[in-house]
Amino acid sequence: MFDVVVFASGRGSNLAALLEAQRRGAPFAIRALLADKPGAAALDIARNAGVPAMAFSPRDFPDRAAFDRAMFGRAAEFKPNLIVLAGYMRVIDTAVIDSWRGKVVNIHPSLLPKYPGLHTHERALAAADAEHGSSVHFVTAELDGGPVVAQAHLTIEPGDTPESLAARLLPLEHRLIVASVELIACGRVALDRSGVRLDGKPLRRPLRLGDAGLAPG
Repeated sequence: MFDVVVFASGRGSNLAALLEAQRRGAPFAIRALLADKPGAAALDIARNAGVPAMAFSPRDFPDRAAFDRAMFGRAAEFKPNLIVLAGYMRVIDTAVIDSWRGKVVNIHPSLLPKYPGLHTHERALAAADAEHGSSVHFVTAELDGGPVVAQAHLTIEPGDTPESLAARLLPLEHRLIVASVELIACGRVALDRSGVRLDGKPLRRPLRLGDAGLAPG
């Protein structure tokens, strides 16, 4: 079985989507949930599913690097094939993430490389973009800058607000993270020194989420 550890900071809706996919027979197993906020709702979702869940407080560590070493060290005890950052709102120390290259993915609410960082819905609206979306990418030292695996696209409608965009995007994000992790778990998607590969061939552009799942963009 392909073992996954999830990091989260908040409500845990992407974790819930992954757990539901696991229940339906997806080719991966969620082995643990680690949070950086003791009050994160994701902790309860994991515990209710029988998944070990624990929180680390950054205040208990002298600096970011020490905190990240502790988080990833605890994750390593579960021997994960992949760590999924699912609503995990922290920038990870460069040395720590470099040692996990190709084994950490993140879901980010924009069509990367557009709008790394925060407030993506507001920024898409302010730019009068025609569409918005979400991306799953391998995590590197560059903030939201790692190679993109797949994206979900969403047309921006007249009258959309940051809140309405976020609400309409969320179910697409759930499908996107599940489909992306499934491809990685099946060995179809991987990161090597040259970039992302799909079925052993270079992935020239991110896969795109459609009604039937992920397909070439």
